[in-house]
Amino acid sequence: VQLQASGGGLVQAGGSLRLSCAASGRSFSFNSMSYWRQAPGKQRELVARITKAGIESYADDVKGRFAISRDDAKNTIYLQMDSLKPEDTAVYYCKISFNSWNSKWGQGTLVTVSS
Repeated sequence: VQLQASGGGLVQAGGSLRLSCAASGRSFSFNSMSYWRQAPGKQRELVARITKAGIESYADDVKGRFAISRDDAKNTIYLQMDSLKPEDTAVYYCKISFNSWNSKWGQGTLVTVSS
């Protein structure tokens, strides 16, 4: 399974961006798909997750601003990011968790929010 991430870029504070992460390859099942981010000098942190059942969860600092969704027909997840803040600047990674011990990361995509 391969993950192809896209959608990063430069945006002013208060603006919006949408990230996409498409999974391709052999038939697969999974527990969840998620977005993480890593800012310079900081640890990678979970931003949002959507389970196979469609249950969403978010980090506290993005609740109400970010929304994760999934298009099963396209094997793609999306992260809609609104009201972006400079502190949202980071490299964003998507991840697919096949089960509790096996997962795969996509390549990172840079999101830069200017003040």
